[in-house]
Formats: sequence, C-alpha cells, structure tokens
Amino acid sequence: MAHVERITDVPESAVPRVKAAFEQRGATVTVKPQGGQLFTLEATYPDNTDAILGLGTMGLLAAGLGGNAPPPAGGAPDTGAGAATSGSPVLTATQAQTAKAIVNIFETSAVLGRYDQVTLIPGDSGHLTYGRSQTTLGSGLLHDLLALYATNPGARFAKRLAPYLARTAALDLSLDTDARFANVLRACGDDLVMRETQDVFFDTRFWTPAVDAAHRLGLTLPLSFAVVYDSRVHGSWDRLRDETTEEDGSLQKLGERGWIQAYVKRRLNWLANSSRDDLRATVYRMDAFQRLIDQDRWGLALPLVVRGLEISTATLSEPPPGCYAGPTPGSRSVAVTSPLTRGLDVRLLQLALSDAGEPVKADGVFGDQSSKSLARVQSARGMPASGVADPAQVVALVQPVFG
Repeated sequence: MAHVERITDVPESAVPRVKAAFEQRGATVTVKPQGGQLFTLEATYPDNTDAILGLGTMGLLAAGLGGNAPPPAGGAPDTGAGAATSGSPVLTATQAQTAKAIVNIFETSAVLGRYDQVTLIPGDSGHLTYGRSQTTLGSGLLHDLLALYATNPGARFAKRLAPYLARTAALDLSLDTDARFANVLRACGDDLVMRETQDVFFDTRFWTPAVDAAHRLGLTLPLSFAVVYDSRVHGSWDRLRDETTEEDGSLQKLGERGWIQAYVKRRLNWLANSSRDDLRATVYRMDAFQRLIDQDRWGLALPLVVRGLEISTATLSEPPPGCYAGPTPGSRSVAVTSPLTRGLDVRLLQLALSDAGEPVKADGVFGDQSSKSLARVQSARGMPASGVADPAQVVALVQPVFG
C-alpha cells in the first residue's frame, strides 16, 4: 500500500521548495489549493518495498517497515539489535546499548542522550540539529523525524509542530534562528512518544545499517560495532573504510583489532586535518575510542568511563536527562527558588512566554531570565509584575499552549 504524507497550510511562495524536497525523496506530489493563498501538498511514496527502501528513513518508517524491513538486494539480513551472521558471536542487548551510549556521549554529553537538545554549531553544514543523535535540518532528516512523530495520534505536540513541517521539508534554514521553533522542539523531548520515535528513527537510520555494515566487513567485536556506528552517525564511513583497506591493509591481513586501530588512526588524522572547524573539534571521538582500545575494552564490559561519564547498568537504566514527567501545570506556584524550580510545568510556562515573544529558553529550569520574562508578560496583561506565577496563573498562561 502506497504511503501518503500530507502537509497543509503551505504558503504559495514555499510550494516549489516543498514540492522539490518531496520529489527528491522519490515521491509523486499533488498540490491542492486551500484558498487564501495556502496549499496542501500530498506526497505519495511508492508501494513497492524495494522502492521504499531507497527513499531513506521517512519512506522506510512511514511504510510501516521500521527495523524489520528486508535487507537490500544481495545484503546481509537485518541484524536488529545485533543478531549475528551464522557462526559469529552474538552482540548482546547490553553491548548494543553500550555502543549507542558511547555515541550519545559524543553527540549530547549524556549516556542516554538528550532527547530535548537543540544545537546550532557555527559552520556546521547540517545547520540546526536536534535530539538524541542530533539529526540535522540541512540533511532533511529533521523533517523526517518530526513528520513521523506528528503522524502519531498520541503525539502531544503535533499541532504545535504542524506549522513548521512545510518549512523543514523545504530545508528552510531560517529555522536555525527561530527561537519559538527551538522551544517547541525542546518541549517535545518531554513526550514519551517523541522519545520512542527518536529511538526507532535513529536505530533505523544509523544503528541497523551500522550493524549490517560491520557484519558485511566481517567485524565481530562489540567495540568494532561502536566504531562503525559512530562513523555512520558522524559521516564518511564508506570513504575511510575503503582508504583503510587500500592503504593500511585488509581485515584479513591485519586482523580485526589491527584493522580497527588503523581505521581509528586514519579517521583521527582525517578529522584533525579537515578544512572544517566543526569537524576538527571532534577529534575527541577517536581519542575516546583509542583509550578504550588501549584499555583492551573490546567486549565493552561494564562499567566504562567515556569522556568522564560512567556507562554502567545503573546509568543505562536511569531516566533520560532533561526530560520532565511532571509536575502538572497548576499543581504549584512557579518562582525563582534555591535550588531552582524545574519540571514540566516550568517548561510549558516557558513555552507560553516564548509564544508571547519573550526571549526565554524552554529548558524547564525557572531562573532569573524566565522570571523577568514572566514579569513583562504579567505587566502587559494588567497583572502585578511579580515574576512569580501562582497555580491559577500558571494554568491561565499554559492553557492556550497545551490545553
């Protein structure tokens, strides 16, 4: 069955860009006028499984295939969380989780990843990045993630994201500096549906292809899988894999440990000598892998320390950082306290202040800037400008944002 992705309320000026972006993904696009110079675009993806697999992550997931899709023609079977080819060792669920945690640390400085993190690095060709594995606006993958989330009937912030889908589809780089958009993305991190969507999305886009690539090459050690996964997320795996084999020697000649060490050294040199400042700044990734190699941690046995952060059964089972399940808005007053007040009610209050045009970051932490923004909004609405919101006021401010 063909998959149709629909975006409404697209301004006439944006129609060509959105249409072209969908067509580049292999879709057939129908443009329907809504009136008032607004249009609906319907992108129909092929119903042929092989064709869908060529569409990228959005086509794959939206077609309902997820991580259970059949492999590309001639390829190894889908390896899921690490099922091995016949006769090779099994990558356990904990080893897979540990490999992902290493890359989470590289990407967001957190073992479980920061599902709410929004980043803009000067000179980064990906532009705005978001989520546990920092998917990018410039690649189109941010749109794919948000569209996948927004189509879920349980997505709490689907309506808030709807106005941005056409712009992300069109790779609108002005979103880099759109503070309200960034705040909506941060708030989405509190939604379990978004976190689970990110897990499926990043596993399908990066982890499963990395496991498949490692098996194709003949790699079997957990640390080797982590190195390949990092390169799939960070980029240029195919190029540096081939250079390592051609210039340093094949896996059969060097052995797995020797080949991985040669690859890590070659990748470190490539990063260190890049013309891009943002890539040169990431040599720490290879330094971290080299440290694990020097410690003979090929099996990724826990606990591990990567860039000063502990990966253990305890840290792997903690709630993800920066995500709030409560308190419910209206269950308490919100004010600057010591320690600072944090939580879901604060995040949604900040989102309401952002909607009112205030320069506040919706990080769920109520500090001086949030208090000053609240005071200005209170004053504009004829309330005492105290910078403190009692429960009724929190509800009144948050209600239009979240219902």
